[in-house]
Amino acid sequence: MKKIQVWLPLLFAIVMIVGMRIGFKLRENVPVSQGFFQSGKRSSLQEVMDLVRSRYVDPVNTDTLTEDAVQAMLTHLDPHSVFIPAIHLSEVNEDLQGNFEGIGVEFHIIRDTVHVVTILPDGPSDKAGLKVGDKFLKVGDSVVTGAAINAERIKKLLRGEGGSQVKVILLREDQQRPFSIMRGTIPLYSIDAAYMIDGETGFIHLNKFSGTSYEEFMQAMERLQKQGMKKLIFDLRDNGGGILGEAVDISDEFLDDNKMIVYTKGDKQDKYEYRCKRPGSFEKGRLVILVDEGSASASEVVAGALQDWDRAIIIGRRTFGKGLVQEQYQLSNGAALRLTVARYYTPTGRSIQKPYGNGRDAYYDEVLERFHSGEVVHPDTIKIARGDSFKTKGGRMVYGGGGIMPDIFVPYDTAGFITDVTVVFRNNTFGKFIYSYYISNRPYFDQFKNPADFANRFNQSEVALRSLADYAAKDSIELNIASMPLRDQQELQRRIKTWMARQIWRMDGYYQVNNIADKTVQRALESVKK
Repeated sequence: MKKIQVWLPLLFAIVMIVGMRIGFKLRENVPVSQGFFQSGKRSSLQEVMDLVRSRYVDPVNTDTLTEDAVQAMLTHLDPHSVFIPAIHLSEVNEDLQGNFEGIGVEFHIIRDTVHVVTILPDGPSDKAGLKVGDKFLKVGDSVVTGAAINAERIKKLLRGEGGSQVKVILLREDQQRPFSIMRGTIPLYSIDAAYMIDGETGFIHLNKFSGTSYEEFMQAMERLQKQGMKKLIFDLRDNGGGILGEAVDISDEFLDDNKMIVYTKGDKQDKYEYRCKRPGSFEKGRLVILVDEGSASASEVVAGALQDWDRAIIIGRRTFGKGLVQEQYQLSNGAALRLTVARYYTPTGRSIQKPYGNGRDAYYDEVLERFHSGEVVHPDTIKIARGDSFKTKGGRMVYGGGGIMPDIFVPYDTAGFITDVTVVFRNNTFGKFIYSYYISNRPYFDQFKNPADFANRFNQSEVALRSLADYAAKDSIELNIASMPLRDQQELQRRIKTWMARQIWRMDGYYQVNNIADKTVQRALESVKK
């Protein structure tokens, strides 16, 4: 008996191994794959995928088939539930988290050469000694000149893990120079501009609600308040939204007490209220929110809450109309599913989600339809004005069912161009010209101390316009300045000035110069002064 007890564990192990081997052999002859502990009825999708994998005549990438099937399934839901393949996930997340790992430069590819256009102040490239106007010859062992170079390849070469080094060879003033750059975390700022328009009115433009937006917003507010800000123009035009929590925190800075900011509710989610939690930094000053058809989601949360509480005047045009909340779920293959889980409602109880029953194409084309119908020019054609009505705390009528209606309507500027000059913008000829003109005339531009000084004293608009025509001709684009209508000449000159301000001072410079002639901003200034 003692001998049997000694050998018993070994016998059990042999029997188990033999049984598992037989089980796997039998499993190979079954046309579907089931785990040892799976139970219940499997879906038709699972059955089809298993049959394709085990029986299809040719080799097939079933991962691609699965992704296509998921995408097709989501088209039957709302337009904002999306599948994000693993290959695109990091890029999508970068925009929301507000940073990425790289060297901190922006570049143009001009005639097969990569030019450094802007450098992030105090970023890795700035610390390494790179300058605007440098040209990349090599990145690591890779030559980056010639017809084969493209923006995606350059990005892959320059980006990498923070703390890693990349060696480059640059051409500066006809001399090759080697540099070693330590990659770091590069912020993707959500605040484009924050400055004082006049002695007591501040201006802030927020382009998205990322993971750093509230922090950036508070830094901007503190800086402007130290400069004497008592009134604020908060620009959310073309802000497509982002993280709901950031919108709630920013709204909290404008509202007092325990006021509700927004609430969410879904078929699988109970009602959840987001309320003010802290004393705000700007609860009393005069406030204007700027919106347009590009303002969506989190932007509409802010505008809707402040409108419902009569805290701000909303100026511009009807917003996009996205009142759905998404949560992102990580999948086992590295991809992600961004799924709509609830609707959000403004404090008065209005849903601003526009209809999406006619499919995704019709949903997104609805904004274009506003231009065809004349809504962006004539407010009396706006359909939402005949939708569900609600009353604010002060008794004003507001509407749900398709975006936020502004309190003061500012029509879209339809002046545009008479002649077809848009080709210079479509292929980035205009942007490359701005950079080239700046490099060629740097001593002239170095005299300007700041955007305001530039706005007042820049006097090369006509000269620059003629230079633009010469530059465009090299790209086979004909700009006949002599026969061009005066209005088109003036519009091109205005854009040369605003884009040059962006070249020198980035987006902050652009807005400081552009806002001087921006009709919506000027209407907002009139409003805060009343």
